[in-house]
Amino acid sequence: MSPDLHGSSWDALPGGQQLRHDLELSLAYWWPRIFGYHLLQLGPLSADFDSSKCAVKHQFSIYPACGASLRGEYCQLPVKSASIDAVAMHLLLESEQDPYRILREVDRVLVSGGYLIISGINPFSSAYLGKLLPKYQQRWPWNGNFFMPARVRDWLGLLGYQLVHDERLCYHAFMSDWDFPLLLRQWQHHWLPGTGAVYLLVARKLEAPLTPLTNRQRKRVSGWQPAATAGYSGRMKRE
Repeated sequence: MSPDLHGSSWDALPGGQQLRHDLELSLAYWWPRIFGYHLLQLGPLSADFDSSKCAVKHQFSIYPACGASLRGEYCQLPVKSASIDAVAMHLLLESEQDPYRILREVDRVLVSGGYLIISGINPFSSAYLGKLLPKYQQRWPWNGNFFMPARVRDWLGLLGYQLVHDERLCYHAFMSDWDFPLLLRQWQHHWLPGTGAVYLLVARKLEAPLTPLTNRQRKRVSGWQPAATAGYSGRMKRE
């Protein structure tokens, strides 16, 4: 998708600096727990993010525009397979035609046991109002697609990831003329915690993802039992 659909800075979003601050506070717990050699910051917003507390020392960014450590497309990362220990991507999936393809490409470069950090706009929140108002429909991020956190979790599950953190943040509409009073946002946070404008997911790539057995495989497995006599030690026989 064309770069103009991507946010190039947190300032492009009303309340964006506060959102970045909230995300940095939430991730402060996880950074010291992520180890390895390479942290990939995918997208300009991820690059403009304080990850100094991360235990991974080599941190670099990839996105198509100038300013990236490496310029490249999100679906064709210029990185070797299984070479990255952690990937952070903030408000990126909303601006892509095929977000699952990006997740597959990220999965390719992540090592087993590596961490994937994703933040995105929660459509079940006041932020969705921008999609209903003509004034905002052609602006970022409302000109992209909003995905339910449950759908993103399903994609991660299909790729063999274990979700270790799931949180909603920032009870804000992100529209300059729709800035809800602080008291209302506090009430929303207390009574409707699932309606935060942004979701934050932290997932870990499983070393051996479980593959469901087909019906034929189940029958084949159930038809074999351990040998019951010493003469068949170490072998298997049918019942």
